[in-house]
Amino acid sequence: MGDELKFESIYNEFKNLVFNICLHYVLNKEDAQDVAQEVFVKLYHSLSQYNPETASLKTWIYRIAINQSLDFLKAKKAKKRFGFITSLFHPDSNEPIHDMAHPGISLEDKESLEGLLMIIQSLPEKQKTAIILTKIEDRSQKDVAEIMEISIKALESLLQRAKQTIEKKLKDKEGF
Repeated sequence: MGDELKFESIYNEFKNLVFNICLHYVLNKEDAQDVAQEVFVKLYHSLSQYNPETASLKTWIYRIAINQSLDFLKAKKAKKRFGFITSLFHPDSNEPIHDMAHPGISLEDKESLEGLLMIIQSLPEKQKTAIILTKIEDRSQKDVAEIMEISIKALESLLQRAKQTIEKKLKDKEGF
Protein backbone atom coordinates (compact mmCIF):
# COMPACT_ATOMS: atom_id res chain seq x y z
CA MET A 1 0.00 0.00 0.00
CA GLY A 2 2.88 2.38 0.79
CA ASP A 3 4.33 2.01 -2.70
CA GLU A 4 0.98 2.91 -4.26
CA LEU A 5 0.73 6.07 -2.15
CA LYS A 6 4.33 6.97 -3.01
CA PHE A 7 3.61 6.43 -6.71
CA GLU A 8 0.41 8.48 -6.53
CA SER A 9 2.36 11.32 -4.91
CA ILE A 10 5.04 11.15 -7.63
CA TYR A 11 2.38 11.05 -10.33
CA ASN A 12 0.60 14.11 -8.94
CA GLU A 13 3.85 16.04 -8.61
CA PHE A 14 5.31 15.20 -12.03
CA LYS A 15 2.37 14.54 -14.38
CA ASN A 16 2.51 18.02 -15.97
CA LEU A 17 6.30 17.94 -16.35
CA VAL A 18 6.16 14.52 -18.01
CA PHE A 19 3.32 15.49 -20.34
CA ASN A 20 5.09 18.70 -21.38
CA ILE A 21 8.40 17.02 -22.12
CA CYS A 22 6.62 14.32 -24.13
CA LEU A 23 4.68 16.99 -26.02
CA HIS A 24 7.90 18.80 -26.93
CA TYR A 25 9.11 15.62 -28.58
CA VAL A 26 6.03 14.15 -30.21
CA LEU A 27 4.24 17.44 -31.05
CA ASN A 28 0.80 15.90 -30.74
CA LYS A 29 -1.40 16.08 -27.64
CA GLU A 30 -2.88 12.58 -27.95
CA ASP A 31 0.49 10.97 -28.61
CA ALA A 32 2.01 12.92 -25.72
CA GLN A 33 -0.72 11.60 -23.42
CA ASP A 34 0.00 8.04 -24.58
CA VAL A 35 3.75 8.43 -24.10
CA ALA A 36 3.26 10.07 -20.69
CA GLN A 37 1.10 7.12 -19.65
CA GLU A 38 3.88 4.76 -20.76
CA VAL A 39 6.36 6.81 -18.72
CA PHE A 40 4.29 6.38 -15.57
CA VAL A 41 3.78 2.67 -16.19
CA LYS A 42 7.55 2.32 -16.53
CA LEU A 43 8.06 4.46 -13.40
CA TYR A 44 5.64 2.32 -11.43
CA HIS A 45 7.41 -0.89 -12.40
CA SER A 46 10.91 0.45 -11.81
CA LEU A 47 10.35 2.62 -8.73
CA SER A 48 12.16 0.09 -6.55
CA GLN A 49 15.23 0.47 -8.79
CA TYR A 50 15.47 4.24 -8.30
CA ASN A 51 18.67 5.22 -6.51
CA PRO A 52 18.63 8.78 -5.09
CA GLU A 53 22.43 8.69 -4.85
CA THR A 54 22.84 8.61 -8.64
CA ALA A 55 20.28 11.29 -9.59
CA SER A 56 17.45 13.34 -8.17
CA LEU A 57 13.95 11.94 -8.67
CA LYS A 58 13.15 14.76 -11.11
CA THR A 59 16.26 14.03 -13.19
CA TRP A 60 15.45 10.31 -13.21
CA ILE A 61 11.90 11.03 -14.37
CA TYR A 62 13.18 13.40 -17.08
CA ARG A 63 15.45 10.64 -18.40
CA ILE A 64 12.60 8.14 -18.54
CA ALA A 65 10.29 10.66 -20.27
CA ILE A 66 12.96 11.59 -22.83
CA ASN A 67 13.80 7.97 -23.56
CA GLN A 68 10.13 6.99 -23.91
CA SER A 69 9.54 9.95 -26.23
CA LEU A 70 12.55 9.06 -28.37
CA ASP A 71 11.48 5.40 -28.46
CA PHE A 72 8.01 6.48 -29.55
CA LEU A 73 9.44 8.64 -32.34
CA LYS A 74 11.72 5.82 -33.51
CA ALA A 75 8.78 3.42 -33.66
CA LYS A 76 6.65 5.98 -35.45
CA LYS A 77 9.43 6.79 -37.88
CA ALA A 78 9.93 3.12 -38.65
CA LYS A 79 6.26 2.89 -39.59
CA LYS A 80 6.38 5.90 -41.88
CA ARG A 81 8.08 5.56 -45.22
CA PHE A 82 9.60 9.03 -45.19
CA GLY A 83 10.05 9.38 -41.45
CA PHE A 84 8.22 12.68 -41.18
CA ILE A 85 6.75 13.67 -37.87
CA THR A 86 3.21 12.76 -38.86
CA SER A 87 1.53 14.98 -36.33
CA LEU A 88 2.52 17.92 -38.53
CA PHE A 89 0.76 16.44 -41.57
CA HIS A 90 -2.76 15.36 -42.43
CA PRO A 91 -2.75 11.54 -42.42
CA ASP A 92 -4.62 11.21 -45.72
CA SER A 93 -2.90 13.83 -47.85
CA ASN A 94 0.46 14.42 -46.13
CA GLU A 95 -0.28 18.14 -46.47
CA PRO A 96 1.01 20.32 -43.62
CA ILE A 97 -1.48 21.07 -40.88
CA HIS A 98 -1.84 24.84 -40.73
CA ASP A 99 -4.04 24.96 -37.64
CA MET A 100 -1.57 23.22 -35.35
CA ALA A 101 -2.07 24.22 -31.73
CA HIS A 102 0.93 23.63 -29.46
CA PRO A 103 -0.08 24.56 -25.90
CA GLY A 104 2.02 27.37 -24.49
CA ILE A 105 3.14 28.62 -27.88
CA SER A 106 1.08 31.23 -29.64
CA LEU A 107 2.60 32.56 -32.86
CA GLU A 108 0.90 34.42 -35.65
CA ASP A 109 3.02 32.74 -38.27
CA LYS A 110 2.22 29.07 -37.71
CA GLU A 111 4.04 28.06 -40.90
CA SER A 112 7.26 29.38 -39.39
CA LEU A 113 6.55 27.46 -36.21
CA GLU A 114 5.88 24.28 -38.16
CA GLY A 115 9.10 24.74 -40.12
CA LEU A 116 11.15 25.35 -36.99
CA LEU A 117 9.61 22.37 -35.19
CA MET A 118 10.35 20.15 -38.18
CA ILE A 119 13.95 21.34 -38.19
CA ILE A 120 14.27 20.64 -34.46
CA GLN A 121 12.73 17.19 -34.98
CA SER A 122 15.27 16.47 -37.73
CA LEU A 123 18.24 17.09 -35.43
CA PRO A 124 20.22 14.14 -34.10
CA GLU A 125 18.69 12.87 -30.82
CA LYS A 126 21.26 14.40 -28.47
CA GLN A 127 21.10 17.81 -30.17
CA LYS A 128 17.30 17.69 -30.15
CA THR A 129 17.25 16.83 -26.46
CA ALA A 130 19.72 19.63 -25.66
CA ILE A 131 17.61 22.20 -27.56
CA ILE A 132 14.29 21.05 -26.11
CA LEU A 133 15.52 21.02 -22.53
CA THR A 134 17.46 24.31 -22.65
CA LYS A 135 15.39 26.43 -25.02
CA ILE A 136 11.86 25.08 -24.72
CA GLU A 137 11.84 23.65 -21.17
CA ASP A 138 14.16 26.48 -20.02
CA ARG A 139 16.31 24.17 -17.89
CA SER A 140 19.77 25.28 -16.77
CA GLN A 141 22.79 23.86 -18.56
CA LYS A 142 23.83 22.17 -15.32
CA ASP A 143 20.44 20.42 -15.04
CA VAL A 144 20.42 19.43 -18.71
CA ALA A 145 23.96 18.03 -18.51
CA GLU A 146 22.91 15.96 -15.51
CA ILE A 147 19.73 14.72 -17.22
CA MET A 148 21.68 13.79 -20.36
CA GLU A 149 24.56 12.37 -18.30
CA ILE A 150 27.17 14.47 -20.10
CA SER A 151 29.53 17.28 -19.12
CA ILE A 152 28.54 20.93 -19.42
CA LYS A 153 31.24 21.34 -22.10
CA ALA A 154 29.73 18.48 -24.10
CA LEU A 155 26.30 20.09 -23.74
CA GLU A 156 27.63 23.44 -24.94
CA SER A 157 29.13 21.68 -27.97
CA LEU A 158 25.79 19.95 -28.72
CA LEU A 159 23.94 23.26 -28.44
CA GLN A 160 26.42 24.98 -30.74
CA ARG A 161 26.15 22.26 -33.39
CA ALA A 162 22.35 22.27 -33.10
CA LYS A 163 22.25 26.05 -33.48
CA GLN A 164 24.48 25.89 -36.56
CA THR A 165 22.33 23.17 -38.11
CA ILE A 166 19.12 25.09 -37.42
CA GLU A 167 20.57 28.32 -38.85
CA LYS A 168 21.79 26.50 -41.98
CA LYS A 169 18.45 24.78 -42.54
CA LEU A 170 16.57 28.05 -42.02
CA LYS A 171 18.82 29.81 -44.56
CA ASP A 172 18.42 26.93 -47.02
CA LYS A 173 14.66 27.13 -46.59
CA GLU A 174 14.65 30.87 -47.28
CA GLY A 175 16.67 30.30 -50.45
CA PHE A 176 13.72 28.57 -52.15
